Amino acid sequence: MGSEEDRGLTVLADPTRARILRLIRDSDDGRALVGELAETLALRQPTVSHHMKALLADGVVARQPDGRRVWYSIAPAHADRVDALLGDAGAGAAPDLERIAADLAERYAGVFSRETVQEMVRESSELLSRESSAPLLASRTSAFASARLDAIRRAEGERPERPEVLFVCVQNAGRSQLAAGILRQLAGERVVVRTAGSAPAGDVRASIVRALDEIGVSLGGEFPKPLTDEVVRAADVVVTMGCGDACPVYPGRRYLDWPIEDPVDKPPATVRAIRDDIEQRVRLLLQELL
Repeated sequence: MGSEEDRGLTVLADPTRARILRLIRDSDDGRALVGELAETLALRQPTVSHHMKALLADGVVARQPDGRRVWYSIAPAHADRVDALLGDAGAGAAPDLERIAADLAERYAGVFSRETVQEMVRESSELLSRESSAPLLASRTSAFASARLDAIRRAEGERPERPEVLFVCVQNAGRSQLAAGILRQLAGERVVVRTAGSAPAGDVRASIVRALDEIGVSLGGEFPKPLTDEVVRAADVVVTMGCGDACPVYPGRRYLDWPIEDPVDKPPATVRAIRDDIEQRVRLLLQELL
């Protein structure tokens, strides 16, 4: 079991929580209200409240009642480590890759060597920073490296009973995120869901976050990430949407190509129509999987 400090910072593997912490830290007085955060992030207040409860439970934030309002600030005991993972409030610090690798090496002890984990963290950081001007590079590096290690373990070991689906589009900021969010909502723990992009954007588009939130689906810890070999090898079904021949082909996998309109720069009504089209396809796929 890790220390209280280690457990507290694992919440930063969720980019939504990392965004919340950045907004709090970089505010004028170092504190924020849930309503303000929800408006800035284009999320519902209950969604933000859920994340705040997790951050509060792990001691990363402090709660300060003010009449009917409740302010949240970064807990002083975690301020330095939050800065290390988010980057300095000023020019921005490089990710603490040694710290990230040490934490993941502890998590995967007995499964992967420390050297393997260190190399995965280094490569994941390079991929994320090369493909786009990705924000929250440290926390995303941790989450991306962890997902890739999990994929390797699945691809090279005994495949579990749960099927795994990989959704791939160009920027991994629209169609693939819609499909993944809806499938996670419908399948729960029955299906493993991953996403990737052939040319990933810096962040999931706000219109996509809103379209999912409208139907009660949380984006969770998802963010655009590059397509890598191990996630394709780990998948049972690979669903591509507009990314051409970017996805490598391996025997034993099922490949589907969904001709779906790109929601980039489309009005809300069009995004909703795309979302609903994807939902119908996802429901049919889930019936086939289960």
